Amino acid sequence: MKIQPYLFFNGDCEEAFRFYEKALGGKINELHRFNEMPPQENAGGSDDGCGGMDMSGMGDKIMHASLSVGDQMIMGSDGDMKDFKPIQGVRVAIGIDDAKKGGKVFDALAEGGKVEMPYGETFWAQGFGMCTDKFGVPWMVNAGDKPSP
Repeated sequence: MKIQPYLFFNGDCEEAFRFYEKALGGKINELHRFNEMPPQENAGGSDDGCGGMDMSGMGDKIMHASLSVGDQMIMGSDGDMKDFKPIQGVRVAIGIDDAKKGGKVFDALAEGGKVEMPYGETFWAQGFGMCTDKFGVPWMVNAGDKPSP
């Protein structure tokens, strides 16, 4: 079993996933657009394949994206942008063995965003920091765990 974050964006999913591909050293596996979807009958009372959500005007926006980082995956979509709400009450947590690499990942994610807690040593880790990237996604980077006393 794996728990995989699924992030929703306000029209900039493709830009965000290209950013994450570079920042996290990952690889985009899928990038499907709304205008590529075949019509499907009986999908929630609509023939758009989206369970009745109004996808008119979504065109080349991203219906589904996936990014692999090692054996982990992050997925995302531009979803139904009319009802978009920024992410609240959760952070995407990244655990990295090497503190130096953790610092590089943190700096990459924080570029153009907001740092809530600068990356640095804590009592539990050689490196830890919290930021919200330029797309509004909140992150925690924890690297180089210290052994418990």
